[in-house]
Amino acid sequence: MFQNSINFAKITLVMLEYNEIKERKYINFEGEPYEVLSSHVFRKQQRKPVNATKLKNLITGRVVEYSFHQSEKAEEADLSTKKIKYLYMNKGEYWFCEENDPSQRFILSSNMIGDGIKFVKANSLVDALMFNDKIIGLKFPIKATLKVKEAAPAVRGNTAQGATKLIVLETGATITAPLFVNEGDNIEINTESGDYVRRVEL
Repeated sequence: MFQNSINFAKITLVMLEYNEIKERKYINFEGEPYEVLSSHVFRKQQRKPVNATKLKNLITGRVVEYSFHQSEKAEEADLSTKKIKYLYMNKGEYWFCEENDPSQRFILSSNMIGDGIKFVKANSLVDALMFNDKIIGLKFPIKATLKVKEAAPAVRGNTAQGATKLIVLETGATITAPLFVNEGDNIEINTESGDYVRRVEL
């Protein structure tokens, strides 16, 4: 796989206190990079507080649980980011290329990419997470604005508060949205949860 070392954005290393190890942080844990999926600081009776976390190994995809005690710290993972272009998905294979060199194409596994790719349009730039000059994952913006490709018309008389329907977005992703959302509308999506956020006027 061709990796271009130009245009890397270096992330400055810092030591995180036990209660700073929070969601969407990347840390070194047991010698490998992990993403913090969840964290909860609590105190058991008279004991010192701990931070119960759920961590995802960015190389293997394995998820582990670990409680950081008050005396523990974690080093932010030595990650870099660079822009790559998402081309298309074919038969479960996700194809990308270098930002400025379309001839350098490569495949990334669905396990490495995550569900956020469903909300990325073809030929869009995305941030690749780099560890030891290798791509280990993608980082998506939390919000994405997409056009509704298919949406069934609301059924007359169905005015139940909070009622929803399935819609198809321009990327092919299917989500639930309020009944008033129509084909051709532009809507904002939370790429982490896959939830409808709001209708957008462009």
